[in-house]
Amino acid sequence: MATTATSTPTTTPAAGRVVLLDVLRGVAILGTLATNVWIFATPGGEARFLLDATSVSAAVGLSGDRPAAAAIVEGVFRFLANGKFLALLTILFGVGLAIQHRSATTRGRPWPGRYGWRALLLFVEGTLHFLLVFAFDVLMGYAVTAMLVAWLLARSVRVQRAAMYLAGGVHLALMGLLTLALVLAPQTVSGDGGAGTEPQFTEAGWPAQVAFRLDNLLALRAEPILTFGLLVFLFLFGVRLWRAGVFDADDRGRVRRRRLLWIGLGVGLPLNAATTLAGPQWFLFDRYVSAPLLALGYLGLVGLWVDGARRPGVVRDGLGAVGRTALSCYVLQNVLCAALCYGWGLGLAHAWRQAAPWWVLGLWAALSVVLVVVARWWTTRWRRGPLEAAAGRLVRRS
Repeated sequence: MATTATSTPTTTPAAGRVVLLDVLRGVAILGTLATNVWIFATPGGEARFLLDATSVSAAVGLSGDRPAAAAIVEGVFRFLANGKFLALLTILFGVGLAIQHRSATTRGRPWPGRYGWRALLLFVEGTLHFLLVFAFDVLMGYAVTAMLVAWLLARSVRVQRAAMYLAGGVHLALMGLLTLALVLAPQTVSGDGGAGTEPQFTEAGWPAQVAFRLDNLLALRAEPILTFGLLVFLFLFGVRLWRAGVFDADDRGRVRRRRLLWIGLGVGLPLNAATTLAGPQWFLFDRYVSAPLLALGYLGLVGLWVDGARRPGVVRDGLGAVGRTALSCYVLQNVLCAALCYGWGLGLAHAWRQAAPWWVLGLWAALSVVLVVVARWWTTRWRRGPLEAAAGRLVRRS
């Protein structure tokens, strides 16, 4: 791919923002909710993950002693969400880093410059989010990865390319070895399905849940540690997509988006289906290898939709508003889920456990509408989300 973009991306006339990027971020935020909602809505919540790391996989949704319709609907929903939107969000974070790098170099400012403060602030925000709201926060991992990739962007393109392929190769080898170990390991059957963890998140108060996250810090932070290679690869891949003009509004951008669509759906979809149907033992390969490949198809699919829209619509504008306030919406959706599902709030995860998966799907749909409405209302009055604006002020003062 080329290393510089020569055409102008589709932008909003007022703020100069790339419309496609805003919409993609909005899709990614609501998509991560589609994965995380199962953790919130399952009795045992975050604690159950320590007993069954595969509890968010599509293979789990397809299994169990339930009516066929419920199993199929839940399995398909989990399949469409699991890992894909996380990968898409990671790619888009890399794109945002590339945009900030270009802006700094165009204006003659040193790089990374103030970005180190921005990444440090993101790490602090992620740490607070992890402790106070949700154990499976992505911001901490993004902050650490951003510090490394920001440094790499000050190096040559050759160094960046070598780092991307090295990180991807190490990640692929690690996932392959761990998956092989899981497949060859003796299979055990849990007697309570994680029910022993239920009181931690259905009866205990909020301080006890904070203490639980502190006590299990390393185990609950295993995902960004194990997938650090994938984070670096996807960040740098996002940088490369931006420089190659994938998000531009010209014919070259549309051609390259269609290419990603066919790669993602033509290769990623059957591979992801195969690793999902292979069973929970393939969870790591399914979520962290197959899913990112299918995420490219999602990127191309959203691009095809935005390209074909003759005029802005309610859905596109709503998703774009969520994308412009992505950090605020990400934190808000987790706060709302915790308040609705955990014992210190309404406790719906326990009270409505017999109504799964239907009430969980309804929860995701309802919260998605709430996020779109709130984000749309906010962006008609302010240019940035509340957390984005606060972070910007802190970085400028630093």
